[in-house]
Amino acid sequence: MKPLQMLTLTVIAAAAVAGACGGNPPPPPPPQPNADSIAMERARQDSMARADSIRRAMEEAERMRRQREADSLAALARATEAVKGMLATMIHFDFDRSNIRAEDAAILDSKIPLLQANPAVRVRISGHCDERGSDEYNLALGNRRAASAKRYLVDHGVDASRIDIVSYGEERPIAMGSDETAWSQNRRAEFEIVAGGDMLVQP
Repeated sequence: MKPLQMLTLTVIAAAAVAGACGGNPPPPPPPQPNADSIAMERARQDSMARADSIRRAMEEAERMRRQREADSLAALARATEAVKGMLATMIHFDFDRSNIRAEDAAILDSKIPLLQANPAVRVRISGHCDERGSDEYNLALGNRRAASAKRYLVDHGVDASRIDIVSYGEERPIAMGSDETAWSQNRRAEFEIVAGGDMLVQP
């Protein structure tokens, strides 16, 4: 073999050996999880799922509690307004009279169970008159009308100490005019809650 051929074969062989020894080896395969690590991961996920379920249940329970509380307050507010409206219903009187008429006795009868169901309530009854008659006479007549309404309630079981009376005579008309239509509206007794009216219940 000629020296030139020998040199060429030597260079080729050296290059082949260098190529075989150089370069990056293939990456090792990822480690396979064993049974213990799989079980631990499953347990961790189950624990997280239970905690999330408990959290959602607690949030729902709190939402329902708040909704019930809001519903209860709304119902109480509606009851309070209804009771206030019924207690405020006026009664009326015939000309120059202070006796309770049958239709007005029914109105007073509807107030009695409301007052009994709400013992903290105090009311003021104000007596009013139409424009006829002197100021002094109408003040006295208004007082008799308020006293008559109070007496009716007391005779039917309401504590007298819970009821105040006042007379305004003809000073506070609710209907303007000088005819029977206006006068009949002004001959009245009004009922005002003066204490204990924040939270009222229906019997």
